[in-house]
Amino acid sequence: MDESLIRSLTPGVLTVLVRRGADFAAAEDAVQDALVEAVRGWPADPPRDPKGWLVTVAWRRFLDAARADTARRRREDRVEEEPVSGPAPDVDDTLQLYFLCAHPSLTPSSAVALTLRAVGGLTTRQIARAYLVPEATMAQRISRAKRTVAGVRFDRPGDVATVLRVLYLVFNEGYSGDVDLAAEAIRLTRQLTASVDHPEVAGLLALMLLHHARRAARTAPDGSLVPLAEQDRGRWDTASIAEGVEILQAALARDRLGEFQAQAAIAALHADAPTAGETDWVQIVEWYDELARLTGNPVVRLNRAVAVGEADGPRAGLATLAELDEALPRYAAVAAYLHERDGDPDTAARLYAEAARKAPDLAERDHLTRQAARLNSRCRGGR
Repeated sequence: MDESLIRSLTPGVLTVLVRRGADFAAAEDAVQDALVEAVRGWPADPPRDPKGWLVTVAWRRFLDAARADTARRRREDRVEEEPVSGPAPDVDDTLQLYFLCAHPSLTPSSAVALTLRAVGGLTTRQIARAYLVPEATMAQRISRAKRTVAGVRFDRPGDVATVLRVLYLVFNEGYSGDVDLAAEAIRLTRQLTASVDHPEVAGLLALMLLHHARRAARTAPDGSLVPLAEQDRGRWDTASIAEGVEILQAALARDRLGEFQAQAAIAALHADAPTAGETDWVQIVEWYDELARLTGNPVVRLNRAVAVGEADGPRAGLATLAELDEALPRYAAVAAYLHERDGDPDTAARLYAEAARKAPDLAERDHLTRQAARLNSRCRGGR
């Protein structure tokens, strides 16, 4: 049977699975698995009802994946509940494991996901959040990566770029406060810096040190988030800042700019400002331009809109923001901040409330909810 005919049935089969209760991403994976089986089996034994066959097989695949996902969550929950193990051996091969999991047979994104799960200690939910994809989609990606490397000899380690991406995501997860992995990521990046002479390795270490230096000031005693502009800069770790700036300057002097060096340069400009009002936003916008050129990442452009709003005024920031997709994570929060600065508290309050509903964690949700409540109270008081 013609493969084009098989694929022409895909939209209808996908619709049936979604109507039966499958989320769209999981339904897509299930239908793809059914299509592969159809391409293999139909030429020799075509079914009388092609669409019915595809619906049946795809639904079974979806149920199998859902059961596997439930079992995986239970395993991860049990691991999180286990007590800390006894003394570990003196030999530390963690960094070597990072390289081995970043296997050349995997795509970079799959290698990163597998390494974060197998070695980094992150749950599938945390990895999915970092990649901005549904948890079920990430579970499928990790499962495929495991199948790809099953039986493969791990005698060809992956490249430095993939390992850097893993360490960066591990640090970000730890820095968010959900899981304390930031110090471990810094330790491993120090090891990598000692063994690999590469400016991006140094750039990542500088970035980690500069961000970690502000960690003590990021939360209030009650656990609530403290925005960068409101942080007590006297609580910043000046030794870490000095080390990070020194490492960054040495890396930039090699004239091989990469995304981690550009991010570190932005962090260094924030760290160098005695007060929030003295921040060199013009230079920060220029570094965001470099970062956008290097990565093409829409989240970078979202952060750039904030910087433009600070450097050239909130109207300029809102104009920059209007060029971006409203579905971007934290888009509503950025829009709320810029509208507040532009003197529109009603719109800002509504957007803060919208952003709170979409917040990825409790601390951020509470912060955004408080911002909305503060503006709503001000608006009522002014009427």
